[in-house]
Amino acid sequence: MIGKFGQNNEMVNSVRSFLLGVALCALTASQAAAHSMKEALDELQQSEPYLQPMNRAAPDFTLEDAWGRKHSLADYRGKIVMLNFIYARCKEACPLQSQLLAKVQEQINATPMRDQISFVTVATDTEDAASTAEVMRDYGKAHGLDRATWVFLFRGGAGTPDTGIKVAKTYGLEFVVVSGEEQMHGVVTHVIDRQGITKARFHSLRFKPERLTAFVSGLLHSDHDEGWAGARSALLLWWKTTQYQWVIGLLLVLGFPLLVVSGLALRRYKARHRSVAPGPVDAMRDADSSRADA
Repeated sequence: MIGKFGQNNEMVNSVRSFLLGVALCALTASQAAAHSMKEALDELQQSEPYLQPMNRAAPDFTLEDAWGRKHSLADYRGKIVMLNFIYARCKEACPLQSQLLAKVQEQINATPMRDQISFVTVATDTEDAASTAEVMRDYGKAHGLDRATWVFLFRGGAGTPDTGIKVAKTYGLEFVVVSGEEQMHGVVTHVIDRQGITKARFHSLRFKPERLTAFVSGLLHSDHDEGWAGARSALLLWWKTTQYQWVIGLLLVLGFPLLVVSGLALRRYKARHRSVAPGPVDAMRDADSSRADA
């Protein structure tokens, strides 16, 4: 019985991912209809006031994760990176930003973009490294982030206490230590393209997750084709994702008979309507009969 429930849940999740993928591909296609990436960006800016376009090299850095493994931004060259800075012990804005990015990650994971995008979070905590690492280990699970495509970095054991703050400053962000377990700072999500160029900043907690997802999708496909050709590439890539092919096939198999039945029902309705409605000859006969009765 449990196995059946598990299979049903898997099927529901696959269909849900399929429908979400359709929506995102449609959103990508609507943007790709513009003549250039610049026009698509202009359209997105009109609907997303918290988007700041940029075009500058992203400063490189080398930090550690909570298990002591080193990561450099250069390691992610060839992928789009969503980079943000937080104070891991923060109880206010930082958890909300993490949950917002978790929504973006969920949307992206429902598409073939999953393997082409990485999420990188840098902690600015100045407390001792051991206790910070302890906080970091459970952070992703607590805020809905998938560690398969998300990494949480900090100064590690060898870095100085303010290493994270210094890295944030190279990206134009100020983190100011106010008191124990409290820092004052802004909230920004940086989007870095596959060549290591910062292409945008999404400010605050008020941007729409689907618009960030659409922006990233536009970056991925602007490298290949413009206009509808780029959208076609996105759809073909999505179709090649094996886990969705059976869903698409199932919908096609069910959809064709439904289309046929609908067509036959419409045809029958029109035939019945014509048989009930009086023709011109019937109308004249009824008129003559009325005059004879008079």
